[in-house]
Amino acid sequence: MDILIICLLILAAVILFLVELFVVPGISIAGILAGICALLGNYYAFVYVGTEAGIITLVVTAVASIGSLVWFMHSKTLDKLSLKTDITGKVDRSAEQSLQPGDTGITTTRLALIGYADIKGYIVEVKSTGEFLDEHTPVRVARVVNGVVLVEKIP
Repeated sequence: MDILIICLLILAAVILFLVELFVVPGISIAGILAGICALLGNYYAFVYVGTEAGIITLVVTAVASIGSLVWFMHSKTLDKLSLKTDITGKVDRSAEQSLQPGDTGITTTRLALIGYADIKGYIVEVKSTGEFLDEHTPVRVARVVNGVVLVEKIP
């Protein structure tokens, strides 16, 4: 009965470990439960079965975790779970491309270096050339570099 409990705890730990890595990445309940199951299985083996069984359980846990990880990565199961679509959409940058240095407008949000402004009827993301600007501040396009509109306050 002791060996069955240990085997079930280690099996649960390995399954939860794989779920944590491939299904729910990040530190989640599956990862925490995997660690708890592995620790409980090894603790149970050391306390109730003996030191030799505990060491064997520790080695089996490590080998099973690493082995299942390698097996799962080389199996076709991972290919079935993985997303294979490409993002084909593009951001419409026509507004930024139509702006020229010297165009004027007014900020629609506070520019803590980056914000939005209404320039030539377009609401575009703009970057201040240095100072923070409040909402509804008149601005002038200083330059457009790689789709980034740099503006300065009109004195």
